[in-house]
Amino acid sequence: MTLLSWKTLILASHRCTTLHHIKSTHALFIIHGLNHNTYATSKLLTAFLPLPNLNKHFQYAATIFDSIQSRNSFVYDTMIRICSRSSLPQMGLRYFKLMVKEEDVAPSYLTFHFLLVVCLNGCLFTVGKQIHCWVLKNGVFSSDGYVQTGVLRIYVEEKVLLDARKVFDEIPHPDVVKWDVLINGYVRCGLGFEGLEVFKEMLVRGIEPDKFSVTTALTACAQVGALAQGKWIHEVLKKKKWIESDVYVGTTLVDMYAKCGWIEMAMEVFEKLTRRNVFSWAALIGGYAAYGYAREAITCLERMEREDDIKPDSVVLLAVLAACAHGGLLQEGRSMLDTMEARYGITPKHEHYSCIVDLMCRAGRLDDAVGVIEKMPMKPLASVWGALLNGCRTHKNVELGELAVKNLLELEKGNSDEEEAALVQLSNIYLVVERNAEASKIRQMIGQRGIRKAPGCSVLEVDGNVTKFVSGDVSHPNLQKIHTMIHLLSVDALQILSH
Repeated sequence: MTLLSWKTLILASHRCTTLHHIKSTHALFIIHGLNHNTYATSKLLTAFLPLPNLNKHFQYAATIFDSIQSRNSFVYDTMIRICSRSSLPQMGLRYFKLMVKEEDVAPSYLTFHFLLVVCLNGCLFTVGKQIHCWVLKNGVFSSDGYVQTGVLRIYVEEKVLLDARKVFDEIPHPDVVKWDVLINGYVRCGLGFEGLEVFKEMLVRGIEPDKFSVTTALTACAQVGALAQGKWIHEVLKKKKWIESDVYVGTTLVDMYAKCGWIEMAMEVFEKLTRRNVFSWAALIGGYAAYGYAREAITCLERMEREDDIKPDSVVLLAVLAACAHGGLLQEGRSMLDTMEARYGITPKHEHYSCIVDLMCRAGRLDDAVGVIEKMPMKPLASVWGALLNGCRTHKNVELGELAVKNLLELEKGNSDEEEAALVQLSNIYLVVERNAEASKIRQMIGQRGIRKAPGCSVLEVDGNVTKFVSGDVSHPNLQKIHTMIHLLSVDALQILSH
């Protein structure tokens, strides 16, 4: 074979973009005797990586892999990567075992990186921890940033944040990507307060935030209502001009202001966005829904189609239905549920029915709500029965309250918090209608079941500092001052009432 034909065939392997191209090039390799050449065939194997629907092509990739007689770490790394992108990522572990145990090929640092991706995509967290031990012993963890990030993600994805923090602290010089992973881990677990603390720590250490860390911090602000910190981040975004250039950043800012109680600023930011997508509209409509601005939410639904030619998705329609529920627009909400499939091509899901049940219950139409539940095309879940139970408490309907609790207890069997909440609500309904004997029996039932309510928690922001209070907690450093202030407020309240 001439040098020209060798280069031509290698170039052909680089240009493969479909399975047909790969097969044609493979045929040329066989004709010209390149099919046993490790370098040439490994290049052909890499052509599988960008292909969509790798599951369909996996067997052919495995056939090419099996034809390579002298396999090196690059070949194995490529095959493990192919596995990680398929629906069978665990197959990557099989190739790793073949690599180190049967063929005695030394893994490279990339091998561990790709293996960690396999574990993440396959939710193989226990294996990921074993790889963590391996890279620590081999000294790879202290020197390779990709491996460090992969190991950190294993613990974050498993939601073992205490261990994730320990892993993070072992990284000599964490870059912004690793800070992003840790902050995001806290926020995804609903620990926005802790996520903000990590974000502050990152800034103190002199790490320049990127768009991802900033938007994650804004999400944390939205979780805990940290408006002052959200406003400060907004100023940072103005300086970097990220609001104008990135629709995701702008959308997160709108969402933060809406959830922190400043809907006017959410509207102002939204109107200044140069680009808007369905998520931007969903954030604003969700803000209107939270405040019961039903008419404004419906107007936004019309605007997104008229101004931006964007069709609403199921999330947007759910937010509009929630706005109707909070705003008491019974007719508009019911009409939307009945027409959403014909008008928008979106089949109502369980959460849409749950909103309508909630809307009817708020309006006192409890029997109609039960009628909707009975006609639902899917099994009613806890959110539906919970909406009915809330309506029964408001409108003092014992019979339907008992029905709702019966179904809730069946659905939430084993979930003590939800069981206790349902029983307490029923007990309160009995007390309101002066059926004290039944209320007492319910309270006894709660005690006999050994149900213990999870402690309540609240978050307060003062001068930009967020403080979390947990019911029954005696570890707060200002506990004595807090109790003294509560006592003084109680005395003042009593004096006002006595006059």
